[in-house]
Amino acid sequence: MKLRDLNDMLESKRQEITAWMKVKRNEVDIPIYGSVDVRDAGWKICVVDANHFPAGFNNVSKENMSELSLLFKEHVKRTRPDCEWVHIYPESHTRNQGYAENISSIKTMILEAGFACTVGSPDLNGLHAMNGISGPLVLQEVELNEDDELIVGGKIPDLILLNNDLTDGEIPGIHSTNITPPPHMGWYRRRKSQHYEALKPYVDEIAALIEIDPWHLMPDWFVSENKCLTEETCRMKLAEEIDDFLNDLRQKYRSLGISREPTVVIKNDSGTYGLGIMMLTSGEQILNLSNRKANRLRYAKGGADVENFLIQEGIPTALATAAGENLEPVVYLVDGEAASWFYRINGKKSDMDNLNSPSARFENYEDSENPYIEQAHGWHALVAELSMIAMGAEAKAWENHTTDPNIAK
Repeated sequence: MKLRDLNDMLESKRQEITAWMKVKRNEVDIPIYGSVDVRDAGWKICVVDANHFPAGFNNVSKENMSELSLLFKEHVKRTRPDCEWVHIYPESHTRNQGYAENISSIKTMILEAGFACTVGSPDLNGLHAMNGISGPLVLQEVELNEDDELIVGGKIPDLILLNNDLTDGEIPGIHSTNITPPPHMGWYRRRKSQHYEALKPYVDEIAALIEIDPWHLMPDWFVSENKCLTEETCRMKLAEEIDDFLNDLRQKYRSLGISREPTVVIKNDSGTYGLGIMMLTSGEQILNLSNRKANRLRYAKGGADVENFLIQEGIPTALATAAGENLEPVVYLVDGEAASWFYRINGKKSDMDNLNSPSARFENYEDSENPYIEQAHGWHALVAELSMIAMGAEAKAWENHTTDPNIAK
């Protein structure tokens, strides 16, 4: 079964889906923004990575900026009606021009929404600007008052927009109530697997509504905990787990007539910026890992130790450019709505590989030129928006001092 063959059915359920989405969004605090990587295998379309503090807004088309700005304005005015000034708290990537351009794009979105906007953090004090692709991004000096609140120009911003994933832990000045997304969703405590735990009940419900098997909208996965790749016994146990998982996938593929061997993706269960990801087709490959590859797999942003591995079903991409380069959609959402997307294209990678590498490029297409626009507005948008609801459930669970997302439901 190819989901694109069910496009008409999906559209026939549009009113029911919209009504269901409205109910679910009212049950949680929908994130102000987010981005997701989508894999479309034809027979399976799902989110494979969800970002609560998204970079890459510089790859969003200028044509979509007005819609993003409108959604941003609606979110802020609904949640903080007195807000007039938004301050962006960024990462400290002073040499990353692409990241600086991302912040510039977010600032443009905020300004077009009608808010004043400043940028800076204590770590960036002393720098007048970050060099973006289109030019310098001006920074403001940031201080902390005695209550550990951020002060910019002698005043407290109405809203602090966090664009720092907090991999290295909590940072000073982010404990006040005028910060979004909530700092407790930082990668120092959040886990990728918790997103899937939160997502599953929503996928199950929407699949029942549109009468398909939920398997088609979400990757299979499990977490292998406390696996030290330096110890042979740990590697042997992990290899057994991977082989069992692959066998289960193999049986599912056969039952659906999918004529390819399954692959798994093994990655750090915490945020990695696409680092430390490996594709495997057997557990034996873990046993035969070179020290160099094992070290890569254990690598995490900031040098943090990898404690748990997320073992995830590998989803091949069935999408490609006219020249045969493999691609995947990256969907950008504001106020829970899929408002813009671009395509990560990598001609040096196979349809199963991680496309997020230095050889990737990003393309935007006008609707009239985009051969995947029906999918984008249909299945791709659906799974992306489900992911945002799940992020809201995650945040609510953490706020309730629990790692069980179902408590938020």
